[in-house]
Amino acid sequence: MKWTREAEEAVKKVPFFVRKKVRRRIEQQVRLAGKQTITLVDVQTARKRFLAGMEKEIKGWQLETCFGAGGCPNRITDSEPLLKLLEATLESADLLQFLKASVNGPLKFHHEFRVALAECPNACSQPQIKDMGIIAARCPLHGKTPCSACGACADVCKEKALILENGELVKLLTGRCVSCGQCLAVCPTGTLEEEKSGWRIQLGGKLGRHPRLAREMPGIYTAEQVVTVLKKCLEFYKAKSRNGQRLGEILTENEIADLVRAVHQD
Repeated sequence: MKWTREAEEAVKKVPFFVRKKVRRRIEQQVRLAGKQTITLVDVQTARKRFLAGMEKEIKGWQLETCFGAGGCPNRITDSEPLLKLLEATLESADLLQFLKASVNGPLKFHHEFRVALAECPNACSQPQIKDMGIIAARCPLHGKTPCSACGACADVCKEKALILENGELVKLLTGRCVSCGQCLAVCPTGTLEEEKSGWRIQLGGKLGRHPRLAREMPGIYTAEQVVTVLKKCLEFYKAKSRNGQRLGEILTENEIADLVRAVHQD
């Protein structure tokens, strides 16, 4: 399907969190009309129809992921198994009925509970501005195997978290490390070992009139723990949110600390 330049520019003005859905709808409508090229008029027509019927499109939640499976060189792990678990958890939460009962007026896409999954810290799916953001992590450890002084780890580390003297690794600055695992991939001697791998979790991000970046739970979590966190967040959200409040508006630092303790106790 070919898009004209004017149509491409117009669809870029659609809010990013529904842009993919709008693009699919436009392409479907143009294909049914027997056309091969999408014009500005097609975009404008589809946008009006979409906005008029927005409430029918809402399912209560959104789950986004990056395009790591498409060949991203920064990909840490395969997120598909976790993605399926998250989707099943969100489907079972009956969030649409909750929103219908708690929101005054018609439902809109910004009312939906949003989760984003990223397969590396580049975070193309923007987990930092979602109710719950999940980022793959692979943490390095300075092991006992002697360093060959090749410098490959320092060359690949964008955070400058690896300190070398005379070309040899002498220190790993964990405070700078974002757990991307790239240094582990290039270390030829095994001097850098994997300490742990799993998922970072961020909670309470949002845009809108009062934007806020998500706050990170300390630690690295297994897929099972990530699902547990989602379930507990949904329980809290449904108990506390009123009239479309996002998780970030009702979640406090103390409640995040309680959540961390609860997850580790399970």
